[in-house]
Amino acid sequence: MIMAGLFPEPVLRSLLAFPGGPAIEVGARTVTRGELLAMVRRILAGLRDAGLGPGSGVGTVLSLSPGAYAAHLAAHALGCRVAAARPGWSAEQLAHALDRGRLDAVIADVPLDRPVLPLGELLARADPGGPIPGLARPDDIARLTYTSGSTGLPKACAHSYRAISLAYQPDRWPPALTRLLSVFQRCLINENLASPVMFTYLGRCLVVGGIAVLAGGLDLAETIERHRVTAALMPPARLHGVLRSPADLRSLRAVMLGGSPASPQLLRSATDRLGPIVWQGYGQGETGVISMLTPEDIAAGHVTSVGRPLPAVEVAIVDGEIRVRSPHRMVGYWDEPDQTREVICEGWVRTRDLGHLGADGMLYLTGRARDVILVNAEVCYAGAIERVLATDPQVAQAYVVGAPDSQTGEAIHAYVVPAGDEAPDPDRLAALVRSRLSVNSVPKTVTTIHDVPVNAAGKPDKGALLDRTGTVPHG
Repeated sequence: MIMAGLFPEPVLRSLLAFPGGPAIEVGARTVTRGELLAMVRRILAGLRDAGLGPGSGVGTVLSLSPGAYAAHLAAHALGCRVAAARPGWSAEQLAHALDRGRLDAVIADVPLDRPVLPLGELLARADPGGPIPGLARPDDIARLTYTSGSTGLPKACAHSYRAISLAYQPDRWPPALTRLLSVFQRCLINENLASPVMFTYLGRCLVVGGIAVLAGGLDLAETIERHRVTAALMPPARLHGVLRSPADLRSLRAVMLGGSPASPQLLRSATDRLGPIVWQGYGQGETGVISMLTPEDIAAGHVTSVGRPLPAVEVAIVDGEIRVRSPHRMVGYWDEPDQTREVICEGWVRTRDLGHLGADGMLYLTGRARDVILVNAEVCYAGAIERVLATDPQVAQAYVVGAPDSQTGEAIHAYVVPAGDEAPDPDRLAALVRSRLSVNSVPKTVTTIHDVPVNAAGKPDKGALLDRTGTVPHG
């Protein structure tokens, strides 16, 4: 087997310990731990036949399914570098990620414009039986986690096997995480496994003996009620809908929020509705989890904070910017040495978030040093969207602003100065962005303006645009 504690050994060991027990539920289907292991063996045999092994690059373009998770486990058992593409990417973004990843194979369950290993064919192979080999090496790159680049094209945070394996070692978990995972008997996984949070917590759920419940077409609240979910992970925007639902949510024992900070009002209203079970994690693809806000913190009134830094994480504030040193951090951006040097300085990661540490040890965010907008927990760069909009011949200038949104966490609002007398068609501009960037990058509104307000430094005053046009209602 794999070196003790090195991913995916902890997950595989948990499956071997109780092969007849349930591992994953999706709809009316239950996949036992033994059946999941058999899927891993089948896929692994196919990957080996394709010549893959330690250090090979494997891309995945997969929907959320038990087979998709088995494919990840198989590739990692072989010691491969796994690059998981996000759903909703444009064809250009997908091609960029798969081409730059230096991949030896791509596993897919959707048609692509390149040769793939179809997931269905891998799963249809005969189960070869026998032990699952462990070929991963601690310092090899295990996973490429994609985030939108400033150009709108994905860039990949490269994490070593040593770094990602810490997430699956219970003896290395801080007390707060141990307590959180104690209620993961039935954990709801509702986003694609390209999300590092969903991917990690699915494995942790199996390690602690729980069942992963995959969203199967129902909305979140209905899934929680029907499957008696005890723990759920979601961005704050999704929680708004859950709280408005009449569904029975009494099975919940923990709700972990992430992707963007929840407002104080949401933290209070969620606690009022659900009880003291709301948690919030703050982190980045570059750093892993930085801090955690517990139900006790919320009860104590720390609702404007993102929690206390984890014990293994060092936080420093340099010129107002949060910098982090952590064993969970990335090695660097894959194949992007210049950008890596900009972000990693003597072992410290520049988060490009602004904030401060309070006297109580809590971490507080005050803004962002980079022009990004978090939509459905995806980082979208305003500059990339502006550059796409400006390619339209009817657009002379384009400005993009993010604003709080109850449905998506933040929403993108675009302001365009026409190149002539005719106002550009908002629908055409939205389609243009969708064709070049991700679905979350599409502006919620497009407003034509004829002059641009500026601040004291002579730069465009984007806040004034929101106020002047009344695009975003106050309150």
